[in-house]
Amino acid sequence: MITINIVIIVGSLTDLLFSPNKHQLFIKRTFPEEMERGMTYTVPIELRNTSQHTFSYRMIDGIPQSFERPFPLKGILQKESIIEIFYDTHASVRGKYQIKKLYFRYTSLFGLWEKQVSFLLEDAVKVIPDLTETKRYLENAQRYLLYEGDRIRKHRTGIGDFSQIRNYVVGDDPRKINWRQTAKLQEVMTNEYEPEHGKYITILIDCGRMMGAELSKGNRLEKSLEAALTVSAAALQKGDYVSILAFSKEVKVFIPPAKGMAHLQTILQSIYHLKVDAAESNYAAILSFLETMQKKRSLLLFFSDVGTFLHEESALTYLMRLRRRHLFIMIGIEDVTLLKRTKEEPVTVQKAMVKSIAQQQMLLKKREKSKWEKHGLLMIEAREEKLATAAVSYYIDMMNRNLL
Repeated sequence: MITINIVIIVGSLTDLLFSPNKHQLFIKRTFPEEMERGMTYTVPIELRNTSQHTFSYRMIDGIPQSFERPFPLKGILQKESIIEIFYDTHASVRGKYQIKKLYFRYTSLFGLWEKQVSFLLEDAVKVIPDLTETKRYLENAQRYLLYEGDRIRKHRTGIGDFSQIRNYVVGDDPRKINWRQTAKLQEVMTNEYEPEHGKYITILIDCGRMMGAELSKGNRLEKSLEAALTVSAAALQKGDYVSILAFSKEVKVFIPPAKGMAHLQTILQSIYHLKVDAAESNYAAILSFLETMQKKRSLLLFFSDVGTFLHEESALTYLMRLRRRHLFIMIGIEDVTLLKRTKEEPVTVQKAMVKSIAQQQMLLKKREKSKWEKHGLLMIEAREEKLATAAVSYYIDMMNRNLL
């Protein structure tokens, strides 16, 4: 028995000798500096074995719990070799994360021993809002707005910046015919104008408790941030000034107005980390702050929960003062559940009661919206997947009509 034990111990120690030490292993991980929320990214990892021993391994990267974690990664690393492996991940929560360690386990030749090594591989990654809508707009603005039936068209009333001289078509204003060019070219030509550039757009983003309501993908704040970035891109591309005010019970972020596409990066880096607060928003205080900060006439584009805001009587006083100088639009997300309840068949007493209450809520909201709109305060709601498109469409419409 003693002999057998000695043989086992010697064999075990011999097996241990046929495994590399940690100084013969090198690992390099390349992590993206920025990740868009919900988008899948591939992370490459380079493994290098400088020893004379082949081994099998298991590996876990120390990424945050809010990331997709397809671990452990398994494989075999040959002696004196370099391989590159990959894994896919996505992040569901925005913010800045520090990724530090990678945990690596490998076995000896006969599998009697397993060693664990942790490698310090420091990376910082920012999880930013999903920029799909913003990219779609920048790629083709006209196609992006087709669902709304709007077009980014040149202004033809003679108010605005002169754009070009073109052929007259049916429907053009006869007063804008360029008679000099008509006589010269022997065909009717007309002047074309586009809206003036350099307008001021102020985007307000509510981060209060109600903006945490879950949707099919993310919550109200997530969709509002994506829409705000898309509108910002549209306005900056057209030469307008954009400022941002994010708030809940107090101001969280204020970005002064600036123009140029470089300002979009400033906006992104300032708001990518915004979270929903547990407290209710203080609309009156924020609107009072805005009144002191934004002196120039601007389009106030307000992303919030329309239903919650309608009951804020104290905010109406400040909005009436702001309305004298600014153009105000509030954009919210439709309550799909409430709409669904109003359309259900009342096949049971309980469903009839639910439908009745839902219809009562809809009528109350409609009545309150009508009251605010009589004061020139426009309020609209869009489906979550169309929020960015609706916001850009209203911005373009205001510019085309030269309301600023």
